Amino acid sequence: MIQHTAARDRLLLAVRGMTVTFGGLTAVSDLSFEVYDGEIVSIIGPNGAGKTTAFNLITGMHRADSGSVLLEGRELAELPANKIAEAGIARTFQNIRVFPQMSVLDNVLVGAHTRLTTGPLGAIVRPPAVRRQEREARERALELLGYFGERLTPRRHDMAMSLSYANRRRTEIARALASQPKVLLLDEPAAGMNPSETREMAEQISQIRDRGFTVLLIEHDMHVVMTISDRVIVMDHGAKIAEGLPADIANNKLVIEAYLGRRGAEAEVRRRQSA
Repeated sequence: MIQHTAARDRLLLAVRGMTVTFGGLTAVSDLSFEVYDGEIVSIIGPNGAGKTTAFNLITGMHRADSGSVLLEGRELAELPANKIAEAGIARTFQNIRVFPQMSVLDNVLVGAHTRLTTGPLGAIVRPPAVRRQEREARERALELLGYFGERLTPRRHDMAMSLSYANRRRTEIARALASQPKVLLLDEPAAGMNPSETREMAEQISQIRDRGFTVLLIEHDMHVVMTISDRVIVMDHGAKIAEGLPADIANNKLVIEAYLGRRGAEAEVRRRQSA
């Protein structure tokens, strides 16, 4: 796969000095980074590094003790989660969250609710404008299912509970895309997948970016990260310890030490020197 290089000419998301403490434990410490239009930016780090907590702060699931989250210059840090979603940030979760008793298509349509203007009266009376919105939302949902090839479209009327693990992941991503996000946050989208499914997911994330979306990604599979990322941010113990191009991060001693420990890092350096 050819790695895309984003233009970095329009700042979309800026996280500034974000810090949160839970019961005396600092889970995220003075975290700052930027995401530009058209990028795939990956956040990596050992378990417990604070990656998902950072996502929760950005999306309003938790409230930061200090810092700011700016989307196209608009402060989001004090907004509730639903208003942040309406502003243009959508996400998926480590643990898949689909509606098991709803069809694949209806799951995706749920994601479109932030872009619909129908009120209670309109939903009852259903004037032409409401019917047009519903038709357009359905057409868009079908288009999004098509992003995943034949994985979801033939199953659009199946209950989500009947899907394979990988297809539930894809359904959740399609639902997030239905909100027309300015920045899409994916929390370990390849977790639990076999190597073939992981490769396919990496390709689909790259294609999502190529269709005009900007992606902020948490992922443990380093092949996925190094293949599709424009930039990589590394966290450890709640703090950012490195940021740069994938090739630079792969050779960063601090990053290797965070994953392998000091002795492991020294052994890895010796291995590379002798290779």
